[in-house]
Amino acid sequence: MPGKVQTVCGLVEASALGRTMTHEHLYMEFDVFHVPVQRKEEKHLETCAFALPNLGWIRQNPYSHKPNLRINSPEVKVAMMGEVGEYKKNGGGTIVDCCNIGLGRNANFLKELSLKHGVNIVAGAGFYLHMTQKKETLSLSVEEMAKNITAEMTVGCAEAPNIKCGAIGEVGCSWPLNEFERRSIQAAGEVQATLKCPVTFHPGRHPNAPEEIFRIYTEAGGSSSKMVMGHLDRTIHELDQLVEFASLGTYCQYDLFGIETSHYQLEASTDMPSDAQRIARIKHLVNNGFGDKIMVAHDIHTMHRLEAYGGHGYSHILKNVVPKMLDRGISQQAVDKILISNPATWLAFA
Repeated sequence: MPGKVQTVCGLVEASALGRTMTHEHLYMEFDVFHVPVQRKEEKHLETCAFALPNLGWIRQNPYSHKPNLRINSPEVKVAMMGEVGEYKKNGGGTIVDCCNIGLGRNANFLKELSLKHGVNIVAGAGFYLHMTQKKETLSLSVEEMAKNITAEMTVGCAEAPNIKCGAIGEVGCSWPLNEFERRSIQAAGEVQATLKCPVTFHPGRHPNAPEEIFRIYTEAGGSSSKMVMGHLDRTIHELDQLVEFASLGTYCQYDLFGIETSHYQLEASTDMPSDAQRIARIKHLVNNGFGDKIMVAHDIHTMHRLEAYGGHGYSHILKNVVPKMLDRGISQQAVDKILISNPATWLAFA
């Protein structure tokens, strides 16, 4: 399979991917991250309707609104058909869906979306955070995890035996790591060394988390050149540390574009950066010679970020962020690397 990318509809040439969002979710469950409302007078808002008077509160407290955490209802599936269609109309070619075991992946629906709109979709294998796993999964050994990942990538997904995954991830990691997650990283590294496939990681919310994951993964045999470290937006904030991490050879991913609310419910001590700050950090990496190691996405994992529910949708980067990147001095060549060349190189089996 060298040079090929495994999509939910089969193998395609890496050169045919076009503009690619490397970390999205098109069908998922996120209930485990619900943050209970503390103020008694706002308790009723946990289940309020997606109506204009409520949108400001939902945007400020996205993880407290229970309906917001489920991108899997029949009505959302209908809306998602429109969302992916808009992405295609705005020049999008490929989406990497990072749902795996623990996030409620639905490979059959991903294939429906792909066939309907002609957008390449890559499904993810492997395991998300320990807190999202069932009891029987938590006891799996490294060998058993690796066997599961290999089967989903070479035979078919558990829920869709005729559809293969094309990447490992997002591999969920906490801070500090627990033993299940450590085994999951090791399994990802072992499978990558055998299949020469792409891998993407969800790091814990601490600036030292990415480097720890890198060490465990590469010690297990995983290649840094096929590794994506996601969520750097909310993880590494110091520019010197960012450049130091990039020098390890992994892809650096800014995948929370569209989140402009500084209040970060899942880590109150962290201020979520704006899109302008994300662009500034990307420019710093480009200026330091890492233009071929950057990728971007939105990581849409709540309903309120879909256009149908008042959000920016999957075309936000293409419509709004790219013009600002160019305006801030990032060249068109660098933008094309970020959106087209880098994802194609990462996703192609070596």
